[in-house]
Amino acid sequence: MIRTPLRPLARVLSARSKGENPDKIERENIRIRHEEMRDKMRVRAESRLLFVGLAFIMGFSLIGFQMSVLASSEAEEPRAQTSSAKIIAQRANIVDRNGRVLATNLITNSLYAQPHHMVEPKRAAQELAKIFPDLKEEKLVKDFTGKRKFLWVKRKLSPEQLQAVHEIGEPGLLFGPREMRLYPNGKLASHVLGGASFGREGVHSAEVIGTAGVEKAFDEYLRDTSHNGAPLQLSIDMTIQSAARRVLYGGMKLMNAKGATSVLMDIHTGEVISMVSLPDFDPNNRPSPLVEGDPSDSPLFNRAVQGVYELGSTFKIFTAAQALELGLVNTQTLLDTKGPMRWGKHKIRDFSNYGPSLTVEKVIVKSSNIGTARMALTIGGKRQQEFLGALGFFEPTPVEMIEAPFAKPLRPKKWPEIVTMTASYGHGIAASPLHLAAAYSTMVNGGTKIKPTLLKQVGPQNGERIISERTSAQIQDMLRKVVTEGTASFARDTAYAVGGKTGTADKPKRRGGGYYKDKVISTFAAAFPMTDPKYVLIVTLDEPSENSGPKPRRTAGWTAVPVAAEMVRRMAPLLGLRPVIETGAASGVVNTRY
Repeated sequence: MIRTPLRPLARVLSARSKGENPDKIERENIRIRHEEMRDKMRVRAESRLLFVGLAFIMGFSLIGFQMSVLASSEAEEPRAQTSSAKIIAQRANIVDRNGRVLATNLITNSLYAQPHHMVEPKRAAQELAKIFPDLKEEKLVKDFTGKRKFLWVKRKLSPEQLQAVHEIGEPGLLFGPREMRLYPNGKLASHVLGGASFGREGVHSAEVIGTAGVEKAFDEYLRDTSHNGAPLQLSIDMTIQSAARRVLYGGMKLMNAKGATSVLMDIHTGEVISMVSLPDFDPNNRPSPLVEGDPSDSPLFNRAVQGVYELGSTFKIFTAAQALELGLVNTQTLLDTKGPMRWGKHKIRDFSNYGPSLTVEKVIVKSSNIGTARMALTIGGKRQQEFLGALGFFEPTPVEMIEAPFAKPLRPKKWPEIVTMTASYGHGIAASPLHLAAAYSTMVNGGTKIKPTLLKQVGPQNGERIISERTSAQIQDMLRKVVTEGTASFARDTAYAVGGKTGTADKPKRRGGGYYKDKVISTFAAAFPMTDPKYVLIVTLDEPSENSGPKPRRTAGWTAVPVAAEMVRRMAPLLGLRPVIETGAASGVVNTRY
């Protein structure tokens, strides 16, 4: 800064020459300088006052705006964040083959507590115990009066429960909005869907994750937001599923069975149209798994997929199909059925004395163990294993359920001749009803391998060929005769030309080896309509007993077949099938079964 001198030399000399006092010049310069400094300070102070004023105006304007927003918005409970990580709660719907909702999301609220903000913790605990009977008042009091600053009280609240908690008026009880998984059909298809639960949780939202069934198998897909909310479409038909469950439940009670399962499959696409396992559960309130005892006693146990049973005489059709395919026999080849058939210390007997010989067709129709065992010996153990393996009986089913990979069929470690004989009629080898449904589909669809699926398909699978079309046609004819002339006569008058094979196997003991004498697994493997097969139906009953006669009757012909026949009567019209008109072979008279 350049300052003007207080005693400028030129002016001082000029003043002296004129006889004036030079000190006046200095005093005048000092006055001028002070005035300039005062003016600058005034301008600076005015600028500061203006800035502070503008700041106050802006601050009060912002506060006023925020107050107006709060005044015009809906009141909301204060929230506490338990996790800084973002939780994606959105989950895609699951629908049936016709687009009807099987699983969806519902907006609800959770209840949590901040004990350090509570005014009357003991009263809050008392009131909560009244609203939620499953909560213990003593534990709530302990939690609310302890050192914890945050705890969950209830993960899901109904609107009525939310209002009741709100009326307690406790500031330490807070609500958090979230989505929950809802199954609007309750128990229907519960084993297929499985269920969902909460993963990571925050007060603003919770992570919904699958715990079983297709919810678990397709968990990644259902949580993937890149699908733009597209639902997962299953092959299940809810109308068919409802009819199947109603009839199967009634049949299970009528036959005094411990449990039951059924599988309805499209024989060309492999689609599972219906899968029922009883007893079942409500996935909206999924029970806890058993920690001891028989797993099949739990309602969570899916008998159609996880149930690995000896399926008895239903396996005889595979032995006949392989023998026919290899050209070792034809349908009219006579087989020695004199009994008992001996192999070392083992004896193979038939349910009844069928005479010294039966044709291959009659062996299947009358269900002869001896005749089937003799066919198996001509086939040989090695070729028998290859054929059963090709049908999928040595590996878990590839169906899209998280439980499926753990349901591996049981087979002997060694395969001597006695195993070849017993396996030919379904003893000594165990598989699931879903395995059986896929194998029977292969038998009657023209001979191409079928893999079961729970996803809706757009066309046939066209799998590898297992048997020829000619052999498949012969199998169809034999299965039909089992119903019209053999052990499955209770399915004769269903009006939909049902064919099938019965199977009854003694139930093995869980401990100590051996079999129960009064407990069986009865199965009927059905296909319909046999004039043009489209569907396979497997019905399996666990420990059935038909007690209308003087003695209990447990064979599949008396237990599983009547239940399956009624299921066909109920489901066939829903599947769009019309009653079959068959021509009588002997008289030529048309017999219409309605």
